[in-house]
Amino acid sequence: MANGESANRAATLSDVARRAGVSIATASKALNDRGDVAASTRAKVLAVAAELAFTPNAMARGLLAGRTGTVGLLTSDLEGRFMIPILMGAEDAFGAGRINVFLCDARGDAIREQHHLKELLSRRVDGIIVVGRQTDPRPSLGQEIPVPVVYAYAPSDDPRDLSLTPDNYAGGRLAIEHLLACGRRRIAHISGEPSYAAAQDRLAGARAALAEAGLELVGEPMLSEWTEHWGRDAGALLLQRHPEIDAVFCGSDQIARGVLDSARDLGRAVPDDLAVIGYDNWEVLATNARPELTSIDANLQQLGRQAALRVFDAIDGIDIGEGAHHLPVRLVIRGSTIARR
Repeated sequence: MANGESANRAATLSDVARRAGVSIATASKALNDRGDVAASTRAKVLAVAAELAFTPNAMARGLLAGRTGTVGLLTSDLEGRFMIPILMGAEDAFGAGRINVFLCDARGDAIREQHHLKELLSRRVDGIIVVGRQTDPRPSLGQEIPVPVVYAYAPSDDPRDLSLTPDNYAGGRLAIEHLLACGRRRIAHISGEPSYAAAQDRLAGARAALAEAGLELVGEPMLSEWTEHWGRDAGALLLQRHPEIDAVFCGSDQIARGVLDSARDLGRAVPDDLAVIGYDNWEVLATNARPELTSIDANLQQLGRQAALRVFDAIDGIDIGEGAHHLPVRLVIRGSTIARR
């Protein structure tokens, strides 16, 4: 083997990375055609792999003995609208036909979850993604699991685990910053169940953005349910108590749809008199609202993709770290905050 590499030892991923002058993570992505790797870098890594008789096909089949090419997806709410985009993003990262996926729905039941976990381990999956139903911390599966585990959406309550969750605090800030940029100054807030971390994090972000502008929410934040019905009731009460408001930041698109109904009933033109912004970017609601609803998108497909990529890295022997990581959210502007001409 060239450059002093021992001919008696099979080349490793570290050998390829070192010879190509890249990190182990980049070498792994290049060999597996995963992630954002420059074409020139991928070509260099493949050339080095060929030189060292280390091929990407061997990598794809599994470099370690005992690989099964299977990953478990353990969810608590398969019917939930937050779960589907996360699972779609993970599936995109896995690649059609390259990884077999076992999908298990625990339906929020801890005993059922343990049953599914044992079943996945008995099938010798190479890794597990645990998808929660809300962003509140959930119990860890423990540190004795013999395969990599990544938590998506609902973070683990054990800081030794790796968790990926949307940045709801940043989402609250982003919503308020958009309303301020639209010239709104008298902003109120209606959201869902106050016990949910998502509701509190979005409210905290909103208050921080307002404080930086020298402002406060008009009235106390109104928190109750994640429903259109609550949005209608709260919106009507809010507009009657505080007719001076010029914007409402809603903690979900469902709530925002209800606020739009009440605004229309009370003769408030949206967005001319009143701007309304939602959260989740649930397109079936947002694009069919009158007017279409501006919303904060949690980028759930990207979250699912990132969770799958972390599992891949862990399987490849790369340290994926620990703790809760908050992934960026984005603003989707529609007609409920800026009039369409």
